[in-house]
Amino acid sequence: MRSTHDAIATADQRDRRALHAIIRDRIHRVERARLLSIIQAAGWPIWPLLLCSIAAVTLILERLTSLRASRIMPPKLLDEVLSVTRSNLPGPEVVNKLAENSVLGTVLAMGLRAVIAEPRISREALRGAFESAGRAAVHRMERYLNTLGTIASAAPLLGLMGTVIGMIEIFGSQAPTGGNNPVLLAHGISVALYNTAFGLMIAIPSLMFYRYFRGLVDAYTVDMEQAADRMVPHLLRFAVPRQNAS
Repeated sequence: MRSTHDAIATADQRDRRALHAIIRDRIHRVERARLLSIIQAAGWPIWPLLLCSIAAVTLILERLTSLRASRIMPPKLLDEVLSVTRSNLPGPEVVNKLAENSVLGTVLAMGLRAVIAEPRISREALRGAFESAGRAAVHRMERYLNTLGTIASAAPLLGLMGTVIGMIEIFGSQAPTGGNNPVLLAHGISVALYNTAFGLMIAIPSLMFYRYFRGLVDAYTVDMEQAADRMVPHLLRFAVPRQNAS
């Protein structure tokens, strides 16, 4: 008896899962058909906007991954470097691992390599090594941000272009005899409104993320400058004093 009930319950579960799968499939088909109808109603000006949206989403996801604190400024990295180099300078393998750790690690490793390569290095030369590494690090962190900013600026213009094209089609639907073509009129209105909306939908989040990433890079830059300021006097302890020429 129990086995019969179990078999019936198992069959009911299979039927429910199959029904849910059929419902999800139908929903997906309806959504795809609706999206296709919107694209068709928006006309050909929507395609540049779709390309911009794909590029913007890709860049935003890439920057969210690349600008994580663990990949740029690990919280305890500076203190660990100061602790390791308290009594002596590390070997090349340790410095190479530090450079591969993060962007801050690359900057700190540049200072360590400068001191190791030139034991008589001056304060100005050491600061110059940190500044050179810092500029390269900022350039690395700012990668793709100009592209994202360009998309944020260009998307409303592309939407405006679609609006103008839709208005042209609206005026083109006016027959010389005074009659109107409802199909062309409706299509022109769709082109104008859909492209305007799509342009704003792409531009607003792109601009918000662009500003967010800019602020994040600026904050990381300040933190790296402060880390370099702490490292300069620390590393100068290992520099051999220069002898003044008599």
